[in-house]
Amino acid sequence: MLAGGSGFLGRKLARRLEGDGDSTITLTRHPSGATNQVEWHPDGNAGGLARHLEGVDAVVNLAGEGIAEKRWTAKRTAALRSSRILSTRTLAAAIRECARPPRVFVSGSGVGYYGPHGSEPVTESTPPGTDFLARLCVEWEEEARDAESATRVVIVRSGLALDGDGGALTKMLLPFKLGLGATLGSGEQYFPWVHAADWTAMTSWLIKKEGASGAFNVTAPEPVTNREFTRTLARVLHRPAILHAPAFALHAALGELASSLVSGQRVLPARAEQLGFRFTYRTLEPALESMNL
Repeated sequence: MLAGGSGFLGRKLARRLEGDGDSTITLTRHPSGATNQVEWHPDGNAGGLARHLEGVDAVVNLAGEGIAEKRWTAKRTAALRSSRILSTRTLAAAIRECARPPRVFVSGSGVGYYGPHGSEPVTESTPPGTDFLARLCVEWEEEARDAESATRVVIVRSGLALDGDGGALTKMLLPFKLGLGATLGSGEQYFPWVHAADWTAMTSWLIKKEGASGAFNVTAPEPVTNREFTRTLARVLHRPAILHAPAFALHAALGELASSLVSGQRVLPARAEQLGFRFTYRTLEPALESMNL
């Protein structure tokens, strides 16, 4: 059962699971009549959802408004919060009502949980930050953990998932292809990234690995700084990238969202590697080359 299945990563995860022989059902507020859809109302209440979750192998929660799609106004930050908190609360409440609950509940979160950390290595044991994204992630994860009395709960703290067919990278490509790629702020902030193929592989692996529970960083083992990312993407595209977007200009254009772009975290996938997960794309340049940009 997949909430947020129409998004960039949700679609990829569904294809991955179906390719492995699993069947997927998408929770949607606007069903089209397809047999693999269930209507739901992510308002914080279980409603009648529990009967659809009875006995399923897994519930995966990727629901939520896009973090970096719009300027962070008060209205926007409220939407970012409510779209995550209420959907997760609905799923956890429905799971607790099941007589035969799902075997695992995998719920989204983000590396923003940690707040800014400079060049300090960050693992799952690092405490949360105090900025807006960190507070949001803490509250989001707490809602998911309410299902722990009924099932195994896994939290996926995702970095920026990259692929050439959607998501954040496609929004970057046009300016880079025009030679307008720019370093953001100081450029020294770390950029926790992951190839979308590794994101789907790890999420699928976490669904099936019975001993896995709690929080996992879903990021590549070798994060890069924003300057390194800018130079590497430009090199892969055979374009220059000599521009610089200063922090004050980003703040003027994007408001509080700019803070998440000019601060960073050197996030490492410590727990997944300790449990034996193996990445296909550990370093950035081969990952970008694989996307045929």
